[in-house]
Amino acid sequence: MITISDTAAERLREMLAEQEVPNMFLRLGVAAGGCSGFSYAMGFDDNETDADVYMDVQELKVVVEKDDLKYLNGLEIDFEESGMTGGFTIHNPNATVTCGCGSSFRTAADAGKPNEEPC
Repeated sequence: MITISDTAAERLREMLAEQEVPNMFLRLGVAAGGCSGFSYAMGFDDNETDADVYMDVQELKVVVEKDDLKYLNGLEIDFEESGMTGGFTIHNPNATVTCGCGSSFRTAADAGKPNEEPC
């Protein structure tokens, strides 16, 4: 299960409305890399495959590759305003180590003992 806050869902709907390609949806995933082992992937897409799982979250179509679900189950996405800027924040209960910037993570299952060293 993936959770998207009301604020994040509203911002995502605004961003989707600005897209010129019909039938766009939110794609979430992970990629190897980042200083902690995995980095998050979040963007808009209009192409689903047999390797994808579809879910409806806050009236948004969200698609995740089946292989990435083990890393993203329980994920919470929020949007925070900070002065003149703002951005999406991610809380991942599967992460045992996260990068100081919050954009990469590691799980105990895939990395053994977590490395407590900063990025």
